Amino acid sequence: MAEQTQGAVPLSAVIADAATGVALALRGEGDPYALSSILRQSDALAPAALRVLGADALAPYAVEHRGAPVGADDEEVVRQALTAYPPGADASDISVWSYRGLVEASHAFLPGSARHWPPPPEAAAGWVEADPWPKLSHRVSQLAALALPGLAPGLAEQLAVRTDDLARGFVRAVRRRDWLQAAGLGRWLARLPDAPQTLGLDSGLAFVRQMGGGDPRVALHVVAAQRFYGRGW
Repeated sequence: MAEQTQGAVPLSAVIADAATGVALALRGEGDPYALSSILRQSDALAPAALRVLGADALAPYAVEHRGAPVGADDEEVVRQALTAYPPGADASDISVWSYRGLVEASHAFLPGSARHWPPPPEAAAGWVEADPWPKLSHRVSQLAALALPGLAPGLAEQLAVRTDDLARGFVRAVRRRDWLQAAGLGRWLARLPDAPQTLGLDSGLAFVRQMGGGDPRVALHVVAAQRFYGRGW
């Protein structure tokens, strides 16, 4: 665990520990995954950490035959996060999309508990077409958790038109040693069709993991690209 701050564990450490737990589960390592074991209801920071991780906190439940059945404690952790941190009227498009992704993942990966989940909010997507490629790349990297199979299909369809621009963003992020942005973009490129062959996505993701894997969220993005799309080995 990262250093303590005035006797309390900082939010960044809670997020890092949770991301590590998700990555271990996606690799098929460690104990059977349970969200409530890495983000406990009793932890005051759990809802905030879950909102930062978004749909990724539920990624192991998307893996067939992985982990124990979803329990009431897992559902309650998600419910607390959705209740505590809904996007406000002035929320950014990224915040709304991230919240929407967590709601979608709850419906998709926590079956039988639909009564707990609000409907996904409407999220603007005009920026996908309008943004220049550097800004687009930045935004898309922040939404890497939505690259899980089946989530945000409309967004994925729009992003597929701009695959070349996302590839440019991936290369720029690697050159700038921005490993978190590179990992997020690489993960989306793993999901989208027709990533440029000249990009060398597999070797690029492996390099990002080698250089930036000390960041648990970088490691999580690369492991997710590997587990769900077979890229980056």
